[in-house]
Amino acid sequence: MMAKEKWIAAVDLGGTSVKLAFLNMDGEILDHWSIPTDRSSKGRNIVPDIAKSIFETLQAKQETKDRLLGIGLGAPGPIDYSTGRIYKTVNLGWEDDYPLKQELEKETGLPVVVENDANCAALGEMWKGAGNGAANLVCVTLGTGVGGGVIANGDIVRGAKGAAGEIGHIVVEIEDGFSCNCGKKGCLETVASATGIVRLAKVELERADSGSILKEKFNANQDISAKDVFEAADGGDDLAKRIVDRVAFYLGFALANIGNSLNPDYIVVGGGVSNAGSTLLDPVRKYFKQYAFPPVGESTKIERASLGNSAGVIGAGWLVKKEFSREQ
Repeated sequence: MMAKEKWIAAVDLGGTSVKLAFLNMDGEILDHWSIPTDRSSKGRNIVPDIAKSIFETLQAKQETKDRLLGIGLGAPGPIDYSTGRIYKTVNLGWEDDYPLKQELEKETGLPVVVENDANCAALGEMWKGAGNGAANLVCVTLGTGVGGGVIANGDIVRGAKGAAGEIGHIVVEIEDGFSCNCGKKGCLETVASATGIVRLAKVELERADSGSILKEKFNANQDISAKDVFEAADGGDDLAKRIVDRVAFYLGFALANIGNSLNPDYIVVGGGVSNAGSTLLDPVRKYFKQYAFPPVGESTKIERASLGNSAGVIGAGWLVKKEFSREQ
């Protein structure tokens, strides 16, 4: 009797929720679900909750853990890849240097591979998304912050301390930059994240005359979101278009410098802010070409990420396939 094809358990661990999935060896999602992230008691329930959820879902499918090749897990923060420990987690409650791989292996009895979550998203887009199988790719995620992952010759670039790909901390404003959570000023994250776009908008709104939908909301003390800025720009609001152009300048400038360093096939832009689509990406492409070394400007394509919230689990699955399938 032929052995059943192995499945991969994939986990994308966030501060609010944990996304989980079972994938086949071709990277197709067989099932996906999520559970809340329990950050109480210094995060001590997070790993047991993940293990329990995987086993309960297997049981519901009348399968055992023998069906699984292993578990891939994307987690926020820098990781010691030799041990699978997380140096520092801001949003999970764990103490520094948390032994994540060891704890999850102990809890499940399965082999585990741990990777930074932004790197997992990049791997997912490379394997099954907008990266189209390209071996050289940069993924930029524009959400509450700005994350990034760099893939060269089909492998994640991690750097000496696991901090490669920190695209959000490229300095784009050297004179009057906003303060960043990292302790520096003028980082890309301070002007191209969802919160950064709102910050830029407020500066513009404080000195703008009336005649803008955004200004009317601002004067009425209503909250303004990045989505509001893009929608107003789509509607022809000149002030909103000016703000979007400024964001696109910073992003295009930073991506051109990345492009000049790496010359990837694709730069894939994801995260909530990427929902602005061509309203953001068209001017980003314009500034990218303006500042990129000409052969880079011609050869590197800037595309919107295509996997949405699934990128992280698909990338985590790719790691398991790469790490453990040779051992079968």
